[in-house]
Order: sequence, then C-alpha cells, then structure tokens
Amino acid sequence: MLNRSAQNSRGDLVFSRARRRPLRTVLLSAAGAAALVGSAAGLAMLPAHAEAPTTQGMGQVGPASFADLVDRVKGAVVSVKVDVVEKADAVGPQFGEGVAPGLPPGMPPLSPDDPLYRFFKHFNAPNGAMPQHPHKGQALGSGFIISADGYVVTNNHVVSDATDVKITLEGGKTVPAKIIGVDKKTDLALLKITEPGTYPYVEFASSTPRVGDWVIAVGNPFGLGGTVTAGIVSARGRDIGSGPYDDYLQIDAPVNRGNSGGPTFNNKGEVVGINTAIYSPSGGSVGIGFAIPSEVAKDVIADLKNKGSVSRGYIGVEIQSVTQEIAESLGLKSTDGALVAQIQPNTPAVAAGIESGDVITQVNGLTVEGPHELSRKIAAFGPNAEVDLTIIRNGATKDIKLKLGKLPDEQQAKAGSVTPEKAAKTALAKYGFSLEAAKDVTGAGKDGAVVTDLDPDGPAAQKGLRQGDVILDIGGKPVSEPEDVVKALNDAKKDGRRAVLLRVKTGDNTHFLAISTGNS
Repeated sequence: MLNRSAQNSRGDLVFSRARRRPLRTVLLSAAGAAALVGSAAGLAMLPAHAEAPTTQGMGQVGPASFADLVDRVKGAVVSVKVDVVEKADAVGPQFGEGVAPGLPPGMPPLSPDDPLYRFFKHFNAPNGAMPQHPHKGQALGSGFIISADGYVVTNNHVVSDATDVKITLEGGKTVPAKIIGVDKKTDLALLKITEPGTYPYVEFASSTPRVGDWVIAVGNPFGLGGTVTAGIVSARGRDIGSGPYDDYLQIDAPVNRGNSGGPTFNNKGEVVGINTAIYSPSGGSVGIGFAIPSEVAKDVIADLKNKGSVSRGYIGVEIQSVTQEIAESLGLKSTDGALVAQIQPNTPAVAAGIESGDVITQVNGLTVEGPHELSRKIAAFGPNAEVDLTIIRNGATKDIKLKLGKLPDEQQAKAGSVTPEKAAKTALAKYGFSLEAAKDVTGAGKDGAVVTDLDPDGPAAQKGLRQGDVILDIGGKPVSEPEDVVKALNDAKKDGRRAVLLRVKTGDNTHFLAISTGNS
C-alpha cells in the first residue's frame, strides 16, 4: 500500500492506493491507516435508465434491490493497474563518480583493487550505511469509462509516478491505456484506452444528490474487481484538507483501498461522485467515505480532454476565514465572506484596487460563505472572465469590477530565519510574546516586527501566533518597531475594545489574527 498521508493512529485520512499483493498480505498491511478509494466518472451514459424500486409508505427502508441498476452500469467500471518506480531515500550521503566510497567506522582505507572497495562503491554505502535503491511496484485503483471510444476517469493519486497503465475490463480483459491529463488540485485524472473498440460508458448526474439519498459504490477494493456496496449520502461540502477546492460528498457506502477513482452512482445509474478517501482508525471502512462531486469533476474532465490541463481563474490574493473575533475587530455583523490577508504583486487584485483587510462577501451577486467557496467560484470562471465583487472595507460596502487572470502553477516565496537570542524584551510579557524589528533580524525583511520569543501557553499562542511570525500591521496600521504593537494594544484597551486585529506573515503565507486586549 502506498500511503500518501496520515494523521494519527486513532483516526486517519490516508491518500493511498492498493499495491498488488496476495490478499492476506494486503489485509494485514491495512492496519493503522486510512485509504483513498474509488473510481472515475463519465461524460456519457449507458443508454437505458430506470430508477431502482423503492418501498413506499411508513417504515420505508430503501430500494428492494440494486441488481438491475448494477447490471446496467457495471460494464463501465474498470480496474486500473499501474506500474510505478518507488523511490526511497538513501541512508547517508550519495556516492558520485570519481569519489572514493565511504567505509564503516574503524575500517582502514581500501585499495581500488580490493573486492571490498568495489562492494562499497557498488552499493554506494558511505560510512557503512546501505541505501535503499529504487524498485518497481504495482498499484491498483478503480476507474470508469465515460465515452464509447474509451476515455476513463480515475484519481490522480492512482496514476501518479506511473511508468505503465493498464485497464482491466469487466470480463477480465486487460487493455493498455495512456494518461491524457491530470489535475492535482482536485485529484482527478483522465486516461484513454489505446486499443480501438466500442466500450460501455456512464455519465455524470445532471443534478446534485441530497443528504439522505441512496447511492452505490462500485470498484476494485483490495484487487477484488466489480465489488458493489450501498449506502446514503451522509453530508455535503466536506473539507478534508486535501486541496484548495475541497467540496466532498460524504457517503457511508463501504469503500476500501483500491476503490480510489471509482464511481458512486445514484439510483438512476448516474455518477454523482468519484470515491477518493476514507476516514478510518484501522485502514478499513468504518462508513465514512469521501467522493469528489460530479459537478466539480465534469468541468475538470472536460478541460483535461480538450486541453490536457485545467485553467482556473485567479484574483491574486491570500484569503482566510472570518472568525467571530475577527468579525468583532472589523465591526462586521457576521462571519460570512473571505478576508483578504495579502495581495500578490502584479495581479488582477492590484489592478482592481483590492486591499489587505477587505472582506469579499459576494461574487456576481452570489453570497460567499468562506474562503473555500470563494476559491471554487473564482476558479470556475476561468482566466479573462470579468466578475463583480462585493467587499466590505472599513465597515462600508463597495463593489469592484475585476478581470481574472490565470492561476499560476506554483507560488514561490521565501521566509527568513529568526534568532530568538537577539530579541528585545518589550512590554508584551502579559500577552506571552516578545518582538524585534524585522529589519534587525537576518532574513526577516524590512517591514514589521518578528516574534522572537513565545510562551506556548500564553494568550497570543492560543490565538495562533507562532515564533518566527512577522507582525506586519495591527489595527490597520503598519508596524516597524515592537513599540508600535505595544501602543496599538494599549490604545485598544483604553478604548474599551475586546480584541485588536493583527496581520501576520507565517512562512510564505499572510493571515489575520485577533488578539484579546483583556477587556471583558
């Protein structure tokens, strides 16, 4: 099993795919981790549709059988087999050309003619450490066919690092496939079967499922192709921290390792989600699975099919949630909206006049509940689209027109190091931190004051301040010396304010924190 991430041994979210092994080995290796699961969804539909029968009236228990539904869709669900080269870090420094090999401690120098010299050089073992060399492996996932000519949707994490991709169809036939495009931000990938033929296919649902609707998941858990499970939609809009556009369906249909990329169907045989992750303390299903909703997937897949990549709209701001304390500090009536923490230079935000501290509350008249929703809305428009933003600045509502740019592939930024010993003690002890002017700390830049000492149990730490953070402004005023922060806190306390807003840079990111003044 190739685990991508894990949180803890008691309740994990793990992005993984099943490695091809004997079943007993796979089951034993499942302990202590949770897994990515699922298959991919389609743009076109199997010809026939009919709703699964239901029991009407009081005491309704759901469909009498899913058998007819499964018969219609199972031919489009496939197993994805991927050859990968698994890289492991060498233990100890690398041994290069023309460099004498390292030897275990205490071993005398060896002549190049000595067989042991050649042994250590061959295995690149400086200081006696034996490195781990790359080796080949195979990963298993699920997918589904979305067109008669053999386009297949799956998860990006199923095919990442692939050297060869093969698709196993329902009848057991294996056909070669190639990767058309991937989108890491939504964990989606589009494949194409390269063997000519006409294939059964399915399509995305035209409407979103409701919480409580019945769904079935079909996939390849533990290499057991064609496995069908049933459940309901448990929740919508789940953010599991996997990317900026998280908007998962939560389902309780059992899904396990190897289900990654597989479809979740509604009772019409339409794909409503692509199974991607599970939450589990053991690695197996406990009824908490997450699927990428079809309304997110179909636009991404269309872009991958047409262009091989996904282009997204871009404002050029760093945003964060509006907490209750931040709302009070800004005089806002609610916590809706996305707070602009930082403006990126030479971006549409600069051209439109957006400022740090603005709260974006609407896009084209539609309410923005938080930063994730804003990210999804803006990304969906695409580059060069013109949008109307409604913002709150200094308590007043303002409308701004903005032409979106193209989201860059990577954002690059550098952060400097901090030497706590150089900190100048200020009158901030009761808040639990000390500051020094950023210009006096190597690598911290010219603006702001650096947190050089922090009480982990103090009030500031409890609100999220970290050692090494740079306080850029406080109460809307720029900071250049520690005394600026002291004065702003004291003034806010005298004015009877319960909290004051800090704009803080942590590493490459800028965000806001609300620090209590001690007034009740």
